Amino acid sequence: MDLFSGIGGFALAARWAGINTISFCEIDPFCQKVLAKNFPGVPIYEDIRELWEHSVNLITGGFPCQPFSHAGKKRGKNDNRYLWDEFYRIIRISHPDWVIAENVTGIVGMELDNILDDLAREGYDSQTFIIPACAANAPHRRDRIWIIANAMRKRCDNGVYYWESRHIQKDKKWDMETLHSEWTQFIPQSWQTFKVRDWFQFNSKSCRGNDGISSRLDKHRIKVLGNSIVPQIVYVLMKAINEVEKPRE
Repeated sequence: MDLFSGIGGFALAARWAGINTISFCEIDPFCQKVLAKNFPGVPIYEDIRELWEHSVNLITGGFPCQPFSHAGKKRGKNDNRYLWDEFYRIIRISHPDWVIAENVTGIVGMELDNILDDLAREGYDSQTFIIPACAANAPHRRDRIWIIANAMRKRCDNGVYYWESRHIQKDKKWDMETLHSEWTQFIPQSWQTFKVRDWFQFNSKSCRGNDGISSRLDKHRIKVLGNSIVPQIVYVLMKAINEVEKPRE
């Protein structure tokens, strides 16, 4: 189940990884049209505040970043766009095996510890990773934090939760090299569709403004592209989850 779906970046990565998206939750009408076009037949719920229990293995979502963004006022919980509590409510009532959440790095010093505490209280072991868009060879940095949580069906023997294990990755160089080795073997289907070889050609085709179309005529498209995630990053995370979940022979 994909929350705060936007134009479906998580769902696109899920499709590449062989994971089926059963529902979306997205309030923006333009994004809803994009989702309906690219994922026909998948239900789209409009308001997360009115969403209730679903039986799912994985919940994904890039919850609103405006309360934490360096470009904003960083009001955190005092911002009316603060919706982590709704994301968390869905996790509590749906009990997925896995959660992948995304946000801006400004959340680290503001709310990240509280989010990880919430997940721990619900029996989830979490790891956080800062992975920029340029790690997937995009021509811009775009740092984002990724929270990967797995339901701990069995606690450790002594019943003590090891809080110190919840670090932002310690060996970033190793992580980036490992992830990059995955991306170099993977050509996104969207690139194949547009018949392009690299990010610069892809941006020209997808943003269209580079080819002379007025940004005012294409403002909705440009806005949602700017709000979207990099699906090439999520693909690797989902592929890793698939590897973990494979039945042991």
